[in-house]
Amino acid sequence: GLGEMGLNSALALTALGFPVTGWSRTRRDEPRLLRTHSGEPTLAEALREAEIVVLLLPHTADTENLMDAARLAVPPRGFALLNAGRGALIDDAALLSALDSGQVGHATLDVFRQEPLPPDHPFWAHPRVTVTPHVAAATRPDTASRVIAENVRRGEAGEPLFHLVDRQAGY
Repeated sequence: GLGEMGLNSALALTALGFPVTGWSRTRRDEPRLLRTHSGEPTLAEALREAEIVVLLLPHTADTENLMDAARLAVPPRGFALLNAGRGALIDDAALLSALDSGQVGHATLDVFRQEPLPPDHPFWAHPRVTVTPHVAAATRPDTASRVIAENVRRGEAGEPLFHLVDRQAGY
């Protein structure tokens, strides 16, 4: 996704010299990125050459099991998958199968369908999975307080607020 977290991550990776392709469900032109795609037909195009897939999307009806067996089969064999978005973005059974076959070379997972991840879940023992404790990003009080203060100012001035949730979109 190319929302706040996705765009910042993509720009940081671009600054480090990675060729980054961004994808979002809705059109988002971002001239600072090499390539951007949007919508369902271009997801496969974005995945086709991906050596590393980073998922930073919300969990909605449209993103549930976004990475299913068919989509996990699109990137080159041995690609790496990182999920710091939401656990339900990935079909767990499909991922385990793709890991076992070598289609996915390694998965680093920070989020899960059920949290905490149950002790008997296969991800814990899988040799190609790294489990992290859902700490991909912590709220920093100094920057968060500035956003809150600015939104209070904007609200009092009758200006639009930052970071509103679109209840229709689900995020």
